[in-house]
Amino acid sequence: MSQWTSGGTVPPSPIPRDTVVDALVDRLRDDVLSGRYPPGSYLPPERELAAGYAVTRTSLKHAIVRLAQAGLLETRHGVGTRVRDYERLGGPELLPMLVSTVGPAWMREVFEVRREIGAHIAGKAAAHATAEHRDRLRRLAAVLRDAEDASTAQLTECEIHRVVAAATGNRVYGFMINALLNAYLAVRDGFAHAFADPAVAAARIAPLVEAVCTGDPGRAREAAAAYFTETEAIMIAGPRRPGGGRG
Repeated sequence: MSQWTSGGTVPPSPIPRDTVVDALVDRLRDDVLSGRYPPGSYLPPERELAAGYAVTRTSLKHAIVRLAQAGLLETRHGVGTRVRDYERLGGPELLPMLVSTVGPAWMREVFEVRREIGAHIAGKAAAHATAEHRDRLRRLAAVLRDAEDASTAQLTECEIHRVVAAATGNRVYGFMINALLNAYLAVRDGFAHAFADPAVAAARIAPLVEAVCTGDPGRAREAAAAYFTETEAIMIAGPRRPGGGRG
């Protein structure tokens, strides 16, 4: 018996028609990443799958194409659509999907890589930053300090990390930082509390910016490691409650 006709597996409500493909992409992606369709398994036949989601087969085909382009699915003519072994074959472009869907475990791993590679990149940046990079970093630090709200401060901090990566002179580092930031930005609302006081956030990152700008690789690595460790702890702890605690 198809899982679409067994108890409790039919989606609870039809997908709104005005956003049908986008919503279907999200729901099918969530079903894949949550393990309903594990790597190596085939999706149900298109007719059944479309009926289960209460969409047309045309909408389903569009959604499958988009998830295939993202690296989650692969379609073989005459055989069907199979879930790829995305942990073995996928790339960093999947990270935003993973942190949005199965969240905390993946975000912890993103933070770990961010700490380790961030310190290395900071050292390289200190050794290779140009006057333009240094000027850009100092201006961004001032923008962060004077930001009007947490969201602006948070996005400015991300831009600081992009400039630090660019200052290494190695574009691959830039792509790596972009991948980590894209994953983080997919769930950034949950970490905005770390930037609730922009001046405090600016003071926290100031030693890193200054070490890169003064060309001290060793101090830049140490400052980056300290910054990422402290900021991660604040993010994970959650926002402060009115009584002073966190939750």
